[in-house]
Amino acid sequence: MCGIIGYSGRFEHGSLEGGIRAMSHRGPDDAGSYFNDGAGVGLGHARLSIIDLSPLGHQPMQALDGAVQLVFNGEIYNYRELRKELEAKGHAFRGHSDTEVILHLYLEEGEKMLSRLNGIFTVAFFDARTGTTLVARDALGVKPLYYTVQPQGIAFASEIKGLLRLVPGLRELDVAALHRYLSFLWCPGEGTPLKAVRKLLPGEAMVLRDGAIERRFTWYQLPAFRGVARDLDERASVEGTERFVRAAVQRQMVADVPVGAFLSGGLDSSAVVAFARETAPDLQCFTIRQIGGAEQGVTDDLPYAEKVAKHLGVRLHTVEIEASRMAGDLERMIWQLDEPLADPAPLNVLYICELARKSGMKVLLSGAGGDDLFTGYRRHRAVELERWWSWLPAGVRRGLEGATSRLDQRRATSRRLAKLFDGAGLSGDERIANYFRWSREDNLLSLYTPSARAALGGETALAPMLDFMRPLPASLPPLERMLALEQRFFLADHNLPYTDKMSMAVGVEVRVPLLDLELVDFAARIPTGVKQKGGVGKWVFKKAMEPYLPHDVIYRPKSGFGAPLRRWMQGELRPLVGDLLGEASLRKRGLFDPVAVSRLIEANQAGRVDANYTLLSLLSIEIWCRRFIDSAV
Repeated sequence: MCGIIGYSGRFEHGSLEGGIRAMSHRGPDDAGSYFNDGAGVGLGHARLSIIDLSPLGHQPMQALDGAVQLVFNGEIYNYRELRKELEAKGHAFRGHSDTEVILHLYLEEGEKMLSRLNGIFTVAFFDARTGTTLVARDALGVKPLYYTVQPQGIAFASEIKGLLRLVPGLRELDVAALHRYLSFLWCPGEGTPLKAVRKLLPGEAMVLRDGAIERRFTWYQLPAFRGVARDLDERASVEGTERFVRAAVQRQMVADVPVGAFLSGGLDSSAVVAFARETAPDLQCFTIRQIGGAEQGVTDDLPYAEKVAKHLGVRLHTVEIEASRMAGDLERMIWQLDEPLADPAPLNVLYICELARKSGMKVLLSGAGGDDLFTGYRRHRAVELERWWSWLPAGVRRGLEGATSRLDQRRATSRRLAKLFDGAGLSGDERIANYFRWSREDNLLSLYTPSARAALGGETALAPMLDFMRPLPASLPPLERMLALEQRFFLADHNLPYTDKMSMAVGVEVRVPLLDLELVDFAARIPTGVKQKGGVGKWVFKKAMEPYLPHDVIYRPKSGFGAPLRRWMQGELRPLVGDLLGEASLRKRGLFDPVAVSRLIEANQAGRVDANYTLLSLLSIEIWCRRFIDSAV
């Protein structure tokens, strides 16, 4: 894992070097750059050494004749098989890194090589033979990549803070993107808070020449678009899940440094640990204990993590964190994330990775992705429950939505019931996409100043999701349509970016074996009713793991990876709310109406509404603006 940066066009060498330094946390072991002023190309790299720790793994890496230069961030898990194939064709290797393998694969196959890679990556090849630069992002978007189109050319980087060193002065806000951060707590689609900065999409690549995008194309499509037949019976589904999960985990153990694992005590991380320890009996695992009280309705993970560690005979390291410290680290979190993601969960990733690095770990395995392949979130159960009420007339459904929204929002049960029927009056894909929304469109619009509403125009927060769903086969069931949204948006625009940013902040690489491409393809063949079986989410995965894990761990209540936010808003974060969301601050920013925000704060404190996450999102946006707009990055 590393950080990459580059350009096609006319940019300053020193600015690119500054971008590398801004991302040095991603690659504390080595750094390098390459410039070809004749072609108008610059490439930079900050290295975290994982495979082939020798200087032969240095980047930018070049072909023997110097015609192709490469910078690469990630891991390719099938690189050994690819290397053998290339050696049989006459390719000679100097070192043992996966970087060198993909360099030779590019020399052999060109851009077609992307579809041969099973791994997580962002990569840029400059090919002096054609004068083009190929830039690509992995199939599911595990590794982030941002880019900007400017008069002087195209620039790209693993992090916005690195990109802004290369292209300083980008200050115009994207109000439509900010509206999506408020609506979902994260931003689905290619937008970022900066109008001029975009995300390269998962499974997407672009070819650059002479400072312009010559071609942009999609090299990977999710199984939902490929018409994959869900043709497995229950037995084949369970046996295959066990086989493919084990293979994915053990494939991703490859490293020349120690590999550890997250262990929350949930099914996903526990399954990863169960199969990892088969090849690494001395596996070290890491978890967190929050001191200072849990959120209402949230199950404590630690006893389950301890039980799994004892059951599997692995060592468990626990980092203890005061809830008040987490609240105090909010500003640090937003800076590291590059985006105003309004979710405290990234802090847990940061604290665990800090402990892991101090314990000598550079690589951790994560259980991320299980819910997105096999179901498991409450919204998956909600979609299945729609058959009991979706046939009602639209007016009745809207009545249910209104009635549940007026329940006492101080109670977890009431909040979940309101969420269940939020958008009940909508139909089809719009209702499915609406489950991801945290705040209603009309409620948010009332918070904006007139000028911000005008800048927003008529664009809705759901637009990227609805555009994505339009080409899906009409025969695809609602739950499978939602899983496609999970895989494309909730993972690539939320869970995976924060996992990457917070782990790389301390020089730790996180791998996600449950998103191995072979496993993703297999999971698509499992019938919907075997994934979500009645009230049991992730049924097939749970059955597959029964021989390996305690029953009460497998069938434990679903728990989030968060923090006691509602208590924070009444306590630790209250002074910050008063400062950042006070009248003077809001009037200066010009985005949000101080009177409307003040009313929302008062209603939230009185318990008339549950606006805690909306307020956290407002806080996050203001913190982000102060760090990335008001100050020099």
